[in-house]
Amino acid sequence: MTVSREKKKRSSSTRVRTKGRAIKRFSRNMLLAVNAVLIVALLLAYISIYINPSITSLPALFGLAYPYIVAANIIMALVWFIFRKWLALISLIAIAAGFGYMHDFMRFRNHGNEIHHDLKVMSYNVRLFNIYEDTEKNSYWKMIQLMKKEDPGILCIQEYFVRDNPSTADQKLRDALGSNLQTHIKLVKSGASSYYGIATVTRYPVINRGNIIHPGSSSLTIFTDVVVDTDTFRIYNNHLQSFRLRHIEGNLLSEIAREDPGGSMDNIAGLYKSLTEGFASRSIQVDRVRRHIETSPYPVIVVGDFNDTPISYTYHRMRRGLKDAFVEAGYGAGFTYKGKYPPNRIDYIFYNEDFDCNDFDIVKVRYSDHYPIIAYFRRVDQKEASTDQRSLRK
Repeated sequence: MTVSREKKKRSSSTRVRTKGRAIKRFSRNMLLAVNAVLIVALLLAYISIYINPSITSLPALFGLAYPYIVAANIIMALVWFIFRKWLALISLIAIAAGFGYMHDFMRFRNHGNEIHHDLKVMSYNVRLFNIYEDTEKNSYWKMIQLMKKEDPGILCIQEYFVRDNPSTADQKLRDALGSNLQTHIKLVKSGASSYYGIATVTRYPVINRGNIIHPGSSSLTIFTDVVVDTDTFRIYNNHLQSFRLRHIEGNLLSEIAREDPGGSMDNIAGLYKSLTEGFASRSIQVDRVRRHIETSPYPVIVVGDFNDTPISYTYHRMRRGLKDAFVEAGYGAGFTYKGKYPPNRIDYIFYNEDFDCNDFDIVKVRYSDHYPIIAYFRRVDQKEASTDQRSLRK
């Protein structure tokens, strides 16, 4: 009897150990499967910059989620480090393969010095001055006071809004910011008696104004030639195609709340369509703007709300041959959008080699769903002259 009981105990213990090993093996395999999916997602994000979304938008979707895919891979690496240290290398190697992309979202060293600058450029998407946001009060004057306080030499506004008579837009803006300023405004009709668009405002003389038409879209690009001292520069102000998600997002959340699978699936399909159409439209628009930039007779500064992240075809196509002010002189996390969707970096100031960026600021005010961004520039010839003078004094 005693021997029989001991055999039963050993048999039971063996079954428990076998079951435990099976559970561990299953858990490890599941983690490996999740890890593989996250790495594939990261690799698709990396290649999204090379693939025109008008051909296929699938990689662009992963590029849009890049910061969060990286975060998920970091978490996975930490999980492996606790249980199987060597398996942490899987995600770490994948992250390291695209480590340079992280610098477009976050800067770890502050090289900025705004004290010595020749030109201050500010870009701000004002979200129609929150005219349709019921919870926002006095947004127009808050934003105007911020712009006046910063007093940039060149101010580029996206989603500028005007009610009733569009011919009064120019005067209204100069009355608000300063009557001695030069303006360049482009508006499109929005509703029965309202208009929205973009505006470039500067204290410098303007010698030419023009716009780039994006057929079949309300997206806008204008270019303004300004004279600073004796030099002429061309400023491109852009508001590229948005995803147009607000209505779909509202439908999706309401359907989920009512637990209506059919309605949710329809809205997910609509969400996917809006995203892919947005990617494709921006790829066409950025190609058009780039062709125009390449014909510019003057040094350029390219700013605006591109509605795309640094891991995108739009960003890399627009940046080609130009420098990114945040990458050159920014510090910390570069997120410029903080609205209803996950925070991301979609507002930019680019420039060519005729300038040197001293500093870059993201002004963390919540008047809009975008933060205003500011770049401080010195002209390269002025910087070299200043350096030569200091050398002579020594």
